Amino acid sequence: MRNKANLVLIGMPGSGKTTIGKLISDKINMKLFSIDDYIQNKEGKTINDIFKFGEDYFRKLESKAVEDISKETGLIIDTGGGVIKNPRNIENLKKNGFIVFINRPIDHILSDIDVLSRPLLKDGKEKLYDLFKERYNIYKNSCDYELMNDSDLEVVLDRLTKAIEH
Repeated sequence: MRNKANLVLIGMPGSGKTTIGKLISDKINMKLFSIDDYIQNKEGKTINDIFKFGEDYFRKLESKAVEDISKETGLIIDTGGGVIKNPRNIENLKKNGFIVFINRPIDHILSDIDVLSRPLLKDGKEKLYDLFKERYNIYKNSCDYELMNDSDLEVVLDRLTKAIEH
């Protein structure tokens, strides 16, 4: 990871950040930390309930969580899909982290997520395509490594393990 203390996972909702985070955590013996779980625990509300106060409100909580957790070391940080919307979040995460963009084809995402369970996707699957267009270049420009999540999870984990060992 080029002497970085944290492994940071970014990508679209449904790209595999949480799943890959859990699997790589076991494999490399690092603790998994979820920004969304942290926010939910701190606020005592679900992400969906927090979003009822508006996306801007959620993004402020997210930025504070990123600021707090990016000071820690030895973590795999599972971020929300929109963390890249605030450039300051990426600055904070890069100070102490190796950022991996988990790039998963939209059709793969749509095949196995419940779009309605995601606050920003409640308007249907077309919203996912819109978010992808809006965010793709930001993900690419924010990462240290792009991990294609387009095949068997063992293959994907092997790619990631090799990337972080160098």
